Amino acid sequence: MRTALSSLAIACACSILALTAPSGPARAAPESKDPIKITLNDWTGELISAHIVGEILKKAGYNVEYVPADYLAQFAGMGTGDLTFAPEVWATTAQEALDAAVATGNVEDLGGSGMQAREDWWYPEYMKEKCPGLPNWEALKKCGEAFSTPETAPKGRYLGGPVTWGGYDEERIQALDLPFEVVHAGTDAAMFAELKSAYERKAPIILWIYVPHWAPIKYKGEFVEFPKFEKACYEDPAWGSNKDAKYDCAKPRGDIFKAAWSGMKKKWPGAYEIVKAYKNDNKTIGELAAKVDIDGQKVEDVAAEWVNSNEAIWRPWVKQ
Repeated sequence: MRTALSSLAIACACSILALTAPSGPARAAPESKDPIKITLNDWTGELISAHIVGEILKKAGYNVEYVPADYLAQFAGMGTGDLTFAPEVWATTAQEALDAAVATGNVEDLGGSGMQAREDWWYPEYMKEKCPGLPNWEALKKCGEAFSTPETAPKGRYLGGPVTWGGYDEERIQALDLPFEVVHAGTDAAMFAELKSAYERKAPIILWIYVPHWAPIKYKGEFVEFPKFEKACYEDPAWGSNKDAKYDCAKPRGDIFKAAWSGMKKKWPGAYEIVKAYKNDNKTIGELAAKVDIDGQKVEDVAAEWVNSNEAIWRPWVKQ
C-alpha cells in the first residue's frame, strides 16, 4: 500500500510539474529592464504597427513605453537614444530624413516592414463628371473651381495631411501652376472624417490619401496621375515641365521602412532581432485600421487581438 501511495504521489507531483513548467525552451531574461521606447505618429496604421510590435516585445519579457513623436522630428530623438524604434518610415515622405539620420551613425535602417506605400492626391469617382480629363493632372488646371470651397474660391481646395507629414504639396501646386490652395487637416482622423462627410453628400473634395489604408477600399475614387516621380524631380529644377522649379511630379512610391536607435542592438539584442524581423502587409494593416476608424475599436485592443490570434507568425521572431 505504501509503495502504491508513493507511486501515486510521485505521479501527481510529476503532473503538477508538467502543468506549471513553461512549454518550450526557457527564455533568457531581457538584457535590460529599461523601457524600449516606440514612437507613436499621428495616423492609425502606424499606431497599430507600434502596438503590435510593443505587444510582441512585452510577451518576450521586455519593458515597453509608447512615446508620441513628430513624424520627421523623431529621427533626432532616435539619434540620441531618447526614442528606440519607429515601426513605419515611409519612403514616400521621409526617405531624405531617414538617410540623413542613418548618415550620422546614430540611427539604423532596419529594412522594409513588408508594406508598400503610395500617397498622393485622390478624389472620389463622382468628381470626374465635374472635372473631365481626370485622372490626368492637367485636367486640374481647368477645374480648380469645381473643387473650391468658400474659403478658397475661386481656387480649388486641396485637403493635405497634417503639416508634420511633409509632402511638398504647396511646392507641387506652384511648380505645376495649379489653381489650388492647400488646407492642412489638423489630424489624420479629421481628414478622413471630412472625406466621409463629403462622400456621403457628393460634395467637392480632393485630398491626400495614402495606402495601406481602408479609405481607397471603402470609397470609389482614383489617384491623380501626375508626371511619374524620379529622384531628379526633387533635386534638379531643370527636370520636368517646369525648368525653374522642383517637385513638378508625383510623390514617390516605395517601401515602408523600420528605423531604430543604433544602440538598440547592443542594449537589447533580443528585442533588436524581433523588431528587425517584424513584417506585415498592406491588406492586414488596412483592415485593422478600419476596425479602429470605422468600427470604433481601440488601437490597443485591435493590436492585442492580432498578436493573440497570430502567434504562429510572430513566435519565430522571438529568439529563445
